[in-house]
Order: sequence, then C-alpha cells, then structure tokens
Amino acid sequence: MNNQQELNLIGSYGPWAKSLNLEKLPSHSFRNPGITDLDTWRTSTRKLVSERMGAVELGSIPKVTVHRSGIYEGVSFEEISYQLPSGNPTKAVILKPENAKGKLPAILGLHCHGGNKFLGLDKISRTRADLPSYIVDHHDTYYEGRAWANEAAKLGYVVMVHDAFAFGSRRVMLEDVPESIRQGITDFSLDTEEKINAYNSWASNHEHILAKSLFCAGTSWPAVFLAEDQMALSILAAREDVDDTKLGCAGLSGGGLRTVMLGGLDPRISCAVAVGFMTTWTDLLLYKSYTHTWMSYVPILPKELDFPEILSLRAPLPTLVLNDIEDNLFTLSEMKKADQILGEVYAKAKATDRYRCTFHPGPHKFDKAMQEEAFAWFDQWLKA
Repeated sequence: MNNQQELNLIGSYGPWAKSLNLEKLPSHSFRNPGITDLDTWRTSTRKLVSERMGAVELGSIPKVTVHRSGIYEGVSFEEISYQLPSGNPTKAVILKPENAKGKLPAILGLHCHGGNKFLGLDKISRTRADLPSYIVDHHDTYYEGRAWANEAAKLGYVVMVHDAFAFGSRRVMLEDVPESIRQGITDFSLDTEEKINAYNSWASNHEHILAKSLFCAGTSWPAVFLAEDQMALSILAAREDVDDTKLGCAGLSGGGLRTVMLGGLDPRISCAVAVGFMTTWTDLLLYKSYTHTWMSYVPILPKELDFPEILSLRAPLPTLVLNDIEDNLFTLSEMKKADQILGEVYAKAKATDRYRCTFHPGPHKFDKAMQEEAFAWFDQWLKA
C-alpha cells in the first residue's frame, strides 16, 4: 500500500472504486449546467430512481381495523392495523390532540432502526403509561426520554406511525424460515428482554439474507420501505380529519433514510425533516458502510445521483436536515458536503429559504432541541 494513501474500508481498492463514478458530477444531478428545467428533471429522475430501486406496487388502500382507542396525556389515539399483500398485518397508531376539531395538517412519523427489529412504532409513540423498560430505554437513548410523535400531535397535527417492513408487526417471523437458520429461537419465546435481544441479534444477522433475496426478486429494501411508507401515507391522507394538502414526514436514522426516500420521491410530502441520516456515497463507500444496514443501497444509482440528491428531488418544497456533530455513523466532512450539495440544488431552484441544515452537538440522536427545531419547521410550512 502507498504510505500516503488514506485508510478506507476496502484498502487499496478504495481510490479505484471512488474513481469509477464519484469524482465527477453525477449524470442526473440538477447541479449539471445543462439541466435547467426543474419540473422535467424532477419527473424523469424520480422515474429513474424508482426503476433503479425495483419499485413494487401494493395495490389499493386496504381496509383499516381499529383495535383500541382512547386518550393518553392529552393525545387522542387509535391503534389500528391493515393487511398488505404479504406478511402479517401492519400495526400503526394515529395520534392527534384531545378534542381536536376539523381537518388538521398531518405528519407521517418514521421510526428508527436502532438495532431493534422487535420494536417498530413503539420507538417514537406511546399510548399507555406501563411501558416495558426496553422501550423506555430506547426513548431515553435516542429521543431524550420523549415519544416524539406524541409531542408533535399535541402541537396540532394528526400523526401516524406504522411498523416498517421487517420491524415490529412486519418483522420476519422465525416460524416462517427454515429451522436451520433459526439459531434455536422461536417466535413464542420472546417474553423477556434477554430473548428479545436474542431475536434482534438474529434479525441483524439475517439482514444480508433478506437484502440478497430481494435483489433476486428484482427489487430492493429501499423499494419495499418506500412502497409501505407510501401506503401508510395514503391511509393517513384519506382520513376525514386530515388536510391532505398539508402532509409532512420525519424520522431519525433509519427513519431519516426513509424520509430521504419518501420525501424525495413522493410529491404529496409538503414538508420533510430528515434527522441523523445525511451524507454522500463517498462516505459510505470509503468510511462508513459498515455502520449501516443493507437498507440504504440502490445499485447503479451513485452514477446518476449522489445520496443527498435523492432528497433534493423534492425541491423547491420545504426540507430540513438535522445532523449530530459527533454522530459516529457518518464522517462530518461528508455530512457537510451533503449540505453543500442540497444547498446548491435549492439555490438553483430559487428556493434557498425552503432548505435548512443544522448541526447539533452530541452523538446519534433526535433530542429535545432537535425536536423543537423540527416542530417549528413543520409549523412554519404546514400551518401557514
């Protein structure tokens, strides 16, 4: 190895791999001087990204069943479920202010990954006081003790949180896979924190199998995430208490990734807040792919768009990116490059007032200060 070469995840192959596509302006970047029509660019490039992902269709909006409703700490809630074409029914929760009247702006809350596939919507929402310690710990670790979806609902929003593909009610069930890969764990034994941790370890090790299997089906994890998030958005938008012209989405980490995809590719999202998931393909190639799951990658796409440019497909619609300065999932210099890229796109779209990126002190999280900034951004653009 050349002594002057910077260490990277794939050694001497790193500079060569970067040189293939990442040292020039991507072919479909709006930053290209030859691309001038924003609407044409957005339409054609969204189609391209969908093709690269291997987009899937889930059909019409399914019937929604309400299982439980009530009031918790000033928030009216409905615990619901609906059946998608595959897997167990998706569980979700609808939150809004107690005694709310009329149509309200709405937010699709996208829960994080957090190395925990046993949990889904419970990571950011709450409908009861008696929570297991492992849920309380999750709130404390990533959200400064808050169920942020509830806090958003209190401010005058209808908030929906659903279990994402492979999480919570949508997780891969052990009884449905060959015994040879179950590692002695069963679905019916997940009744203690120790056993839940064992499931989460198994699910982490199963990610590469699930991702490769989806590739073999002609699709990808981001495509399935997007399809299920779009279905949740359709269910939310169809509610009588929702103003479907004022829809937002937000999430941390894996929820930030899903915000990038949903906010960038679905024009119904009027306002997006991506938290703790913004960097460049170069960062993932050379330094940080090992800190992420298989849920992030779209083959071939880096030739055509840098990672932040997926989110930039929503320009000129309002977009807020929140980063943590000591976030060990990303390289700070590449996070700043991503901010520069998004800033350039919004400047060219003549919408600099509708893009903001801020860097907060601390590790990977969505704490109270960041939540308050996100809520203020939603208030500015969804309540105007």
